[in-house]
Amino acid sequence: MTADDKQNRPVFGRITDYDIARLRSEIGVPRHGRTERHDPVPTAAGISHFAFSYGDDNALWHDPSYGGLSRWGATVAPPTFLSITGKCDIPKPPRETRGEAAPFKGCGEYASGLSWEWFRPVYAGDEIWYEPSICGVEVREGSFSAGERTVVRTGREHYIDRASQTIASHENSFVIAERGESKKPNRSLDGVAAHYYSDDEIAEIDELYAAESSRGSEPRFFEDVEVGDLLQPLAKGPLTVTDIIAEHLGRGMGHYGHGPLKYWWTGRQRMSGFYSKNEHGVPDVVQRLHWENARAQEVGLPLAYDYGDMRVNWLTHLVTHWMGDDAWLWKLSCEIRRFNFLGDWHKMEGEVVAKRLDAGRSLVDLDIRGTSQRGWVTCPGQATVILPSRERGPVRLPDPPLRLAERAALMATERADRRRAALR
Repeated sequence: MTADDKQNRPVFGRITDYDIARLRSEIGVPRHGRTERHDPVPTAAGISHFAFSYGDDNALWHDPSYGGLSRWGATVAPPTFLSITGKCDIPKPPRETRGEAAPFKGCGEYASGLSWEWFRPVYAGDEIWYEPSICGVEVREGSFSAGERTVVRTGREHYIDRASQTIASHENSFVIAERGESKKPNRSLDGVAAHYYSDDEIAEIDELYAAESSRGSEPRFFEDVEVGDLLQPLAKGPLTVTDIIAEHLGRGMGHYGHGPLKYWWTGRQRMSGFYSKNEHGVPDVVQRLHWENARAQEVGLPLAYDYGDMRVNWLTHLVTHWMGDDAWLWKLSCEIRRFNFLGDWHKMEGEVVAKRLDAGRSLVDLDIRGTSQRGWVTCPGQATVILPSRERGPVRLPDPPLRLAERAALMATERADRRRAALR
């Protein structure tokens, strides 16, 4: 790449100073939502399908009669369901209306970490609005697969209800890498191959599945929890293409707006760079590296691999199964440190690391993680749960911090301004 290329214009599949500057110029600016979400107005079926997609059979997400008897009075959504619901009415940015491509077109994106804070439950029929924005752009030199440099882009999503009250806040980070650079030798993946399971190994996994149970309607009281307590472990996997299909059944095809048949054709008209020819000469989505080993190998990886969101859902499942339906998952964060390849299985585990009181709420802090059969801790994280208390009573939902309350008020004002402008 010439110095002129690096400084003054975008180059397909390359990280340029030009695109870094473009992305940094968008920090803090509300962004267009790209495509309609899979379940934009929450439905009971959408909530149930989402929980099904990551193997969570808690009746609170599936059975209206059970939900009606819970403290919530109805079926509620699993915490991370917010990633597939809500509406965004922010118009396309000027670069899109001018026909310009988004920064770093043709580069790869890899989930690296995220955090959630939840303040209110989500019910079927709720009117939810979300606002995405970029909140951080970090350039790293020589930090990914022997590449010259990568970019870590951190996005933020703020969710409000019809009354402009904050429901949740979410941040996620992606490593952006040049596809050519990612093909360079990565010593940490030397010798990685698909794992073949013996009957004894499958029996070990089956034991974990057989032991899995939700705390459900039996309250887990703050007074009964001690530092050092272990969470009941969950088995996840071995990962198959069926699991990837189920993931899409629950959350849709993702935010790129691609799909089958006629949607395949229209997708190629909009973003031809998102398609590459498969072994039959057919342009297919590059996203197939999540279910086709051959495509993953084209970009320098030994096997197809999961979505980072899947393991986030697994960690959330671990915590909500342990805490019971009367508790509240307030915060969860994790890093996506290593790959979870097709054929890998994970043991999701955690333990209590602290108990504390905060503004009259009974809080428990957890260390959580997923470890693959390779011995890799691929997704270490932390969570904070509000538990009911025999002394202090039932859970009081947390109050959003001032910065989020102010953001919610501004979102409501900006939405009202856009509606008025549309009526002129």
